[in-house]
Amino acid sequence: RNSPLKDAILAPEGYMLLDADSSQIEARTLAWLAEQNDLVDAFDRGEDVYKKMASAIYNKDESAVTKEERFVGKTTILGAGYGMGAAKFQLQLKNFGVQLPLEECQRIISVYRETYPMIPAFWRAAGDALGTIMSNQAGELGRDGVLKIDGLQGILLPNGMRVKYPHLRKVTNDDGKTEMVYDTKRGKATIPNRIYGGKVTENVCQALARIAIGKQMLMIAKKYKVVMTVHDAVACIVPEGEVETAQEFVELCMKLRPEWAPDLPLNCESGYGKSYGEC
Repeated sequence: RNSPLKDAILAPEGYMLLDADSSQIEARTLAWLAEQNDLVDAFDRGEDVYKKMASAIYNKDESAVTKEERFVGKTTILGAGYGMGAAKFQLQLKNFGVQLPLEECQRIISVYRETYPMIPAFWRAAGDALGTIMSNQAGELGRDGVLKIDGLQGILLPNGMRVKYPHLRKVTNDDGKTEMVYDTKRGKATIPNRIYGGKVTENVCQALARIAIGKQMLMIAKKYKVVMTVHDAVACIVPEGEVETAQEFVELCMKLRPEWAPDLPLNCESGYGKSYGEC
């Protein structure tokens, strides 16, 4: 934010940069995939899910939630969905300038898991999926079986690609605990990476979000030149004289629901300017 580099990225003469960010797409995808339908419906109705989370955390009416409490609710919704523990949550809040005792962070994590129990249940199902992969068996994961467990090939996504965990195996760590790891390449070295249900959840949610955004980006590109993507945002250049029409078109594309998830509520925020910093 507010980087001079963003101001240095300029649209060509006669054009504007238009940047559209897919709002909360990972949190929305997670709620949909885990069949946490009350949260899905809240997203679909355009409710303030951060304020709703803060209301549950602080046991008060949404109308009484303060700006600071809403920020804690936002951090919880966006950060706790992949199994984050209290210590990491405390550090994340500290990085944003919010200091809370570890006991309070543990309470907040517990409230999140109790409020949205289908999400921790999905972590467990994702952990079980690792066992299915390791046993070279087939299965399904998530709402409507949108993810297929394809034996040792990994998890089959709706676009035909796979999330893979090469040489998935159980190992005993230095503490004597058993955990699962898989191999990744780093240069010429092979590095074992720890994998568990929460991490699998993160992997598949990010993969599904990318599939959705990729399709949206292709639709936008049929009319306007896409020049870059940043995380969950798509930036394109549009003629100055039709920037508002272009903004309406791009937002429509970014709200398009995938054919494999017609009930996944998507939304976006957009802006435009002569530089990327103005968007």
